[in-house]
Amino acid sequence: MTKQGEAYACRKGSAFLLKVGDGGNPVTYATVAGLRATQIGINSEPVVITNKDSGGWRELLSGAGVRTVSLAGSGVFTGSAAETRLKTNALAGTIDDYEVSFESGERIRGRFLLTRLEYSGDFNGERAYAVSLESSGPVSVL
Repeated sequence: MTKQGEAYACRKGSAFLLKVGDGGNPVTYATVAGLRATQIGINSEPVVITNKDSGGWRELLSGAGVRTVSLAGSGVFTGSAAETRLKTNALAGTIDDYEVSFESGERIRGRFLLTRLEYSGDFNGERAYAVSLESSGPVSVL
């Protein structure tokens, strides 16, 4: 399937990685191991500039408003240092550096607040977790 000359192909979910920074300068990122499901949302609140000269149509101001990025993921705990850092960040309410990388090599980086960390597990199964993060400040695409 193509759109405007660009080819689209299915991508594997396993190639979508959530990483957390180590607090260093420069920041080094570590993959949150055992991640099975990930999700990203890019949001923007519009600023309406409609006036009587708009002819009855809503007009929006380009580049204005609040922009946010939301990240979520779930997986299986493996005891990695990245998972320990997530728990520390959640308990302290710390804003930290995170990165999402894609199969294409594209990366999204920014500072995020870990807004949810949940643990679950069955008696005869693995211990799993789920995380949600919200951006704080600018987010860059590399």
